Amino acid sequence: MLRSQQEFILKDEQYRSLFKHNPDCVLELNLEGNVVSINPEAEKLLGHNSDNLKGKNANHLINWNESDKVAEFFIQSLQGEAVKFETTIQNSSDEQRIIRVTFLPIIVHSEMLGVYAIVRDITELRREEELMIMSEKLSVIGHLAAAVAHEIRNPLTSLKGFVQLMDMTQEVNPLHSDIMLKEIDRINIISSELLVLGKKQDVAYCRINLADSLQQVFTLMKAETNLNNIEMGLRIKTAEPIYIMADSIELKQLVINIVKNSIEAIEDNGEIDISLQIIDGHALVSVSDNGMGMGPERLERIGEPFYSTKEKGSGIGLAICRKIVHRLQGEMDFESEINKGTTVTIRIPLATGQE
Repeated sequence: MLRSQQEFILKDEQYRSLFKHNPDCVLELNLEGNVVSINPEAEKLLGHNSDNLKGKNANHLINWNESDKVAEFFIQSLQGEAVKFETTIQNSSDEQRIIRVTFLPIIVHSEMLGVYAIVRDITELRREEELMIMSEKLSVIGHLAAAVAHEIRNPLTSLKGFVQLMDMTQEVNPLHSDIMLKEIDRINIISSELLVLGKKQDVAYCRINLADSLQQVFTLMKAETNLNNIEMGLRIKTAEPIYIMADSIELKQLVINIVKNSIEAIEDNGEIDISLQIIDGHALVSVSDNGMGMGPERLERIGEPFYSTKEKGSGIGLAICRKIVHRLQGEMDFESEINKGTTVTIRIPLATGQE
């Protein structure tokens, strides 16, 4: 009896040490979601000591617009499931912090006693990701600039010719005016897309029409495929709008990076096919090319930072593509064969309310 009591005390001390010295923040919550105790790391993050929070509901720490979502995760954990998610909190200094949370059910002798919230502050990690994505975006814009300038120069030459003709004849031909207006619209569309892509703004997820975004990317990238004598097609395999939750500029950057890789993989008689369809509650975007392709050993490492299939590539572009797809709660797969081409498939969940 004495020995089992000593073992119990030893185990209790071990658990207390794990709780106290854990490098992650740990909050112990009861069945109502009220704080029972928090470790020193959690006190640092929240700016509150254990006595200030004890007995208070943990939901008040979460930003109001995310509290319902977190409450659902808490209920799910009370069913005996471990739940992982990300959310934002405000500490005692009113600083907003991004956190990654794991809810772990506390079960003793088959009885549910509460939940451990294991919390990690990922604010700085997110900032570094944003900087990396912005850096890659600027690189993409620089890459596109020459092709866009070339694409704009053609309609400008046409406009100049018509203006000179009007100057000579002192007449306005309605047919010529119509062509001129169409060329001006073409210049406006291409330059506007490039400007929007380069615009610095906070990442804002909202309900967007994926077909419209792909059409805009297609218009912009057509300049570069024309310059490289590559045929590019876009097929939308459904007439209904396809809505997803995404940041419009980030989404365009994702598709542009993939199309840019296809362009660089093509040597002669190039073809790129972009398609969009709905399968099993997901939007499916495929980008296929008939470029040089890749072998199995390269496919295994594709998307790793600083690993590239190109002689002068850094691999950052596809690593960022994976990061953006992960944010969209989607998946990205590669199929490739040497000298036969590559197909990149992206699966993104449809926005709530669309099946």
